[in-house]
This record gives sequence, structure tokens and C-alpha cells, in this order.
Amino acid sequence: MPILVVVLLTNVASKFGMPQQILGVSLFLAAALTDLLDGFLARRRGEVTTLGTLLDPIADKLLISAAFISLVETHVAPAWAVVIIIAREFAVSGLRSIAATEGFTIAASKMGKLKMATQVLAITLLLLGTVNGLPPSDNPNFGQILLEITKTKDITIDQFRLFCYSAGRGMLWIVVFSSLYSMVGYFYKFYGKVRNRFEVRQKRRRLRELMRRRKEKPIAENDLPMEEKNL
Repeated sequence: MPILVVVLLTNVASKFGMPQQILGVSLFLAAALTDLLDGFLARRRGEVTTLGTLLDPIADKLLISAAFISLVETHVAPAWAVVIIIAREFAVSGLRSIAATEGFTIAASKMGKLKMATQVLAITLLLLGTVNGLPPSDNPNFGQILLEITKTKDITIDQFRLFCYSAGRGMLWIVVFSSLYSMVGYFYKFYGKVRNRFEVRQKRRRLRELMRRRKEKPIAENDLPMEEKNL
């Protein structure tokens, strides 16, 4: 993550004789692929742990947040979209922390995995659309660029960059939507588990109260409410 930030915000790539966007995309995709690989190996070898379940999404959030914040710094990505995306990550991390203190974990949902995939795609497209780390000087129109490419049946480097940048900005809308949608799913799971635990605690409290009352004064079983009989 720190190496990626340095590459995106400085001209260190020129010292290696590589375009900044190519080196940045290479580092970012390598980090994303290793994250995918370690989850695959953990499941295949049966080494999934509670600690790994908690740490894995933190690594994802650090990588994605660093890339998006760097893109905001270089005016490639709009700040409002990145604020929503990162705020969602903080909210879900908070839920996971509370869940951990309550003794349970909230596993990643399919929508959460889709959100991660769209984030990786959006960042990759935006990086490929930059010129020396900066957004294109022209205001690209995705439909117009696609029409020009279709007519000429050829694509120049500039057209490719404009195409990637425009597609990346469009993909950000999908990222924002999937982030908010998956956050609602996490809140729903969290509420369901907390509610179940609260109901169990209430039943145990009523059971202790019932036992205390029985010690003080014997109560016939037929006189008990149906709910207390079930306890």
C-alpha cells in the first residue's frame, strides 16, 4: 500500500523507465490478486480462522482507501464518491468490531465481494485513463468515444485513455451503489444476530427470576405462563 501511494503521487516511476499509470496499475492488481489468492488458499487448506476473517477485510479496505484517496489528490476521482465509499468501510468495520466483542463474526456477503470487484475495476480503469498521474485535459464522453472507435475500427493511445477514464468514472456510480447496498446487508445481518442474542439473554433473565421466585415460594406448574413453561 505505501509503495502504491508513492507511485501514484510522485514521479518515481520515471526512474524505472515506466509510465506512471502502468506501474501503478501493476502494483494495484498484484496486491488485489494476492488478496484473492490468500483467501482461496485458506479455504482450500482449511485454515480459515476468526482472526483471518477479521483481518482480511481490513487489508482490503486499506488498499482500496489508499488508492481512492490518491486518485482524489490527483483530481482523477470525485471526492464525494470516495467519501461515501470510505464511510461505508468505516461503518462495516465498526459493525465487525462490535460483533467480535459479542462473540460472533459477520462473514463477507456476495454483494460485498461484488463491491470489491467493482472497486478494483473502477480504480484500474481510472489509473489507465490518467496521463502522468493526472486526468485527461479533455472532457471525455463515453458514447462519443465508443462511436469514434466503432467507425474507425481502430483506437489510438489517447482514445484508449479517454475510454478508460470515462468508463472508470461511470463504474464509480456502480461502486457507490454496491457499497451502500452491501452496507444495508451487513446492518441487517448484524441486527438479526444481536436481536437473537438479546432475546436469549431476556429468556435467561426470566429463567433466573423464575428460579428465584420458586425458591421463595413454590409455584404450581399449571399456574405458570406458557412462555415460562417453555423456559
